[in-house]
Amino acid sequence: MTLNCITVDDEPLALGLVSSFVEQTPFLHLHGRYINALDALEVITKENIHLVYLDIQMPELTGMELAKVLSQNPDTRTRIVFTTAYNQFAVQGYEVDALGYLLKPFGYNQFLATAMKAKKYFENLREASNDPELDSSENYLFVKSDYKLVRIDFDAILFIESFKDYVRIHQANGSPVVSHSSLKAIEEKLPAGKFIRIHRSFIVSVGKVDSISKSAVHIGSVDIPVGDLYKDAFKELLAKWH
Repeated sequence: MTLNCITVDDEPLALGLVSSFVEQTPFLHLHGRYINALDALEVITKENIHLVYLDIQMPELTGMELAKVLSQNPDTRTRIVFTTAYNQFAVQGYEVDALGYLLKPFGYNQFLATAMKAKKYFENLREASNDPELDSSENYLFVKSDYKLVRIDFDAILFIESFKDYVRIHQANGSPVVSHSSLKAIEEKLPAGKFIRIHRSFIVSVGKVDSISKSAVHIGSVDIPVGDLYKDAFKELLAKWH
């Protein structure tokens, strides 16, 4: 599964470093980066954020104060990893049930070890809770759209396209569903063999393809181009048609 992450630090260099670590980790998705905890809190209350990489010493609302606010909300699944230059807050970090405590300066190896721990935590949570938002069912997935969870049946999907920080899921039996997500995050929830990514902005349902030309896939009246990076995947699709 892919974890939706935000990074929070009032020091630009530190914020850039931890954000780059998130971006190079395959199972993490950087939802946003913030220079203060108040902006982060607003995002956490509105979006499905799994993990917050959080500095402690910040003006207005400190990272520890934000963590305490989150720990008092029994409904939140958002977890904290502290990133700080001060080791004296470690005990308080345990008190707010932080998943990790990275002491600056830290390298990618330390970051990755904590990220793997977080991944294992959320995988165990998914298995134990049967939470639909974390569901890995073979027949459908749930996505957040217009502040509600919408069920999308795999068999109904024609193709999925990305634009900016959103995806648009086109269905055979209804209007497209728009969700704040990355195409990569959606791709990891789809069953292997039934869907194929042929462009940085498009995933198509193999069973819904009407025709294939030299450099495009056609579904109904929609022509979907094949990207240069996905030529091999396109060849696999062609092989299935021969």
